[in-house]
Amino acid sequence: MLTALLILWPALAALLVLLVKGQGAKKIAFGAALVELVLGVWAWINFTPNASTQFLLNEPWIADAGIMFKVGMDGISLLMVLLTVFLVPLIILSTFKHNYEKPSSFYALILFMQTGLVGVFTALDAFVFYFFWEVALIPIYFIAGMWGGENRVRVTFKFFIYTVFGSLFMLAAFVYLYFQTPGAHSSEEVAFYQLILDAGTQSWLFWFLFIAFAIKMPVFPFHTWQPDTYSEAPAAGTMLLSGIMLKMGIYGALRWLLPVVPLGVSQWSTVVMVLAIIGIIYGAIIAIRQQDMKRLVAFSSVSHVGLIAAGLFTLNEHGLQGAMVQMLSHGVNVVGMFFIIDIIQSRIGTREIAAMGGITQNTPFLSVCFLVLLLGTVALPLTNGFVGEFLLLMGVYQYNNWMGAIAGLTIILGAVYMLRMFQRVMFGEQNDITRGFTDLTFTEKAVLVPLVVMVFWIGLHPNTFLSLSEPSVLKLLDVIKR
Repeated sequence: MLTALLILWPALAALLVLLVKGQGAKKIAFGAALVELVLGVWAWINFTPNASTQFLLNEPWIADAGIMFKVGMDGISLLMVLLTVFLVPLIILSTFKHNYEKPSSFYALILFMQTGLVGVFTALDAFVFYFFWEVALIPIYFIAGMWGGENRVRVTFKFFIYTVFGSLFMLAAFVYLYFQTPGAHSSEEVAFYQLILDAGTQSWLFWFLFIAFAIKMPVFPFHTWQPDTYSEAPAAGTMLLSGIMLKMGIYGALRWLLPVVPLGVSQWSTVVMVLAIIGIIYGAIIAIRQQDMKRLVAFSSVSHVGLIAAGLFTLNEHGLQGAMVQMLSHGVNVVGMFFIIDIIQSRIGTREIAAMGGITQNTPFLSVCFLVLLLGTVALPLTNGFVGEFLLLMGVYQYNNWMGAIAGLTIILGAVYMLRMFQRVMFGEQNDITRGFTDLTFTEKAVLVPLVVMVFWIGLHPNTFLSLSEPSVLKLLDVIKR
């Protein structure tokens, strides 16, 4: 029942929020998100760290077709649920300084999206997974399309086309796999894992599933929707997309691609590794050239996700565990970075790096939070980013030492564009637009302090989270290498 409650509560709260007029909607949405956080922590406290699926709900959905509404959590799922329930209340709180038009609709969409995200991370049936995948996508279309920037219609349409094609590829693959299950057909995860398909079939199924997940991550060259959408979406939409939604693609590949078509993975893994490493270097180089802070962080995300994707396809424990902890770290860091950019833009009306300077002279609290999140992003030892990148690079190096060496450039290039941005924005002489810059408000501190705490918690005590996912990762590797 706990898993079902985690899925249903945000949707029920969203319906309540829709009935509230005015800016009171944000307070109710925030309260509902805090209740969801408590439920997630309760699941964590009561979770036994082993490879079994816990908090299971398995009820008939489309009974005649053998399709069950089956949801539950293992260690991999739990980490993603914890990331979701931790970030959503902070994202809602980050919007308190904005007075969006139609606030009840805005905050209801965020809560509906949370239902979809939790559903994706807990689904144990392919069609349940697909259903929640679409449920999570629909709200962000409206959030970006209704509250985004000047080019929101064009950008949102591009995002829509990409994701719809990806979803159709995934649905086609799931339908085919469903009909390959013996006897009374089943779409349960375990039934797909037990299928024995020839290498040729697994090869085309691999590309159908990979394209769907690669668009969502996004992996080069399926990334072109991302920088524009991140730039044009409202700050909360950008944080939802980057902090949680892109993890859907990584999670989908881990859960529904690698163990279902292992022969296809072994046949095409080198190609994917090359694409991922190209994305690492390409994203970093383009980030160095950016003058818009939001686009810089968007391209840095392409680079970081490229490394996570490379770690997945190493098919070794270091790579997969590195991907798990880096999903957490990236979510924390990128939400913090985009929120700081939103703070700066709301104060001075621009995101252009060249227009800034000297902000740190009046903002000790902002400067510390910004620096900590930035150092986590560039993987400084003792921060969260170091743990994930170290494990990922170990995994890639075990797969191929030359690929590991090239992927390692992400540390150098990341330091270049992030520290350069920080120096130009925060240091130097103040100018007319930055002279009156004020430090963080209480609400802004309430968003950033938990993120800063997580930077050090994951960096200093990574086993808190790695121990949750390790049994499930090892079990998954056994399935892949069967």
